[in-house]
Amino acid sequence: MSEVRAVHGGEVAGVLALVEAAADADGVGPLSEHAVLALRGGRPGTALSDGGVIVAYAHLEPAADDEPAVGELVVHPGYRRRGHGRALLRALREEAGGPLRVWAHGDLPAAAALASAEGMARVRALFQMRRPASGPLPEARVADGVTLRTFEPGRDERAWLDVNSRAFADHPEQGAWTIEDVRDRETEDWFDPAGFFLAERDGRLAGFHWTKVHPGGLGEVYVVGVDPDAQGLGLGRALTLAGLHHLRDVGVDQFMLYVDESNAAAVRLYESLGFTRHAVDVMYAAEAPGLS
Repeated sequence: MSEVRAVHGGEVAGVLALVEAAADADGVGPLSEHAVLALRGGRPGTALSDGGVIVAYAHLEPAADDEPAVGELVVHPGYRRRGHGRALLRALREEAGGPLRVWAHGDLPAAAALASAEGMARVRALFQMRRPASGPLPEARVADGVTLRTFEPGRDERAWLDVNSRAFADHPEQGAWTIEDVRDRETEDWFDPAGFFLAERDGRLAGFHWTKVHPGGLGEVYVVGVDPDAQGLGLGRALTLAGLHHLRDVGVDQFMLYVDESNAAAVRLYESLGFTRHAVDVMYAAEAPGLS
């Protein structure tokens, strides 16, 4: 007998194991970093259990301001093709109580089929791009009057958050970060301020490049942002290159990053630095909670 219910604190380890099993089977993580941090940080989402065993899990970010609710879900590889994904998706739509958007990481055929069956349309795509760390890499050259330094925990969080909010004012996820989101990441094993570059101009933060090193020799352009008042100085390219040189210096074999399909200027920048498309995450939308 299947049941949709809240996840209890003592079940978090089991849900994380489910997430890992799905990643191993599909070759892509089924949940975003934000959803995993919420789960580990004591803010678990909804589970579907079958015979008392958790076989599927969903995370929901409620609607805020003008943005609809956003969900993610995963079904254990050993319990697929039994209707669990559809049941949990319908539960998410009921919980959202209005327009809902759902991320499907990896653009897998099963996710596309489920979305189509539930009348959901593809509305957004996020490219994962990669390139080898070896090979030509231009030097990072900053404009006159701009200096680069690394992030100082306990000093730079508020200034960084302000520039991040301005740089990503039109981005529904990144632009909504809070100080708690920053501090959550500062407690992660991967966090390294030596790989978090800040550009300053006239004594103010003008842009940043936060890098991340994954297990297995993979270095990530985690997030690059430039204050709107500092646009036109070439800071995006300079900061990207500063971070890439750092990642190569610490010994990664490959670079990766995520970029919105709609951000044509950023896609062109990364392509000019040798990045090519590796995978795609897709967002599907349902405009009403009712189901046909």
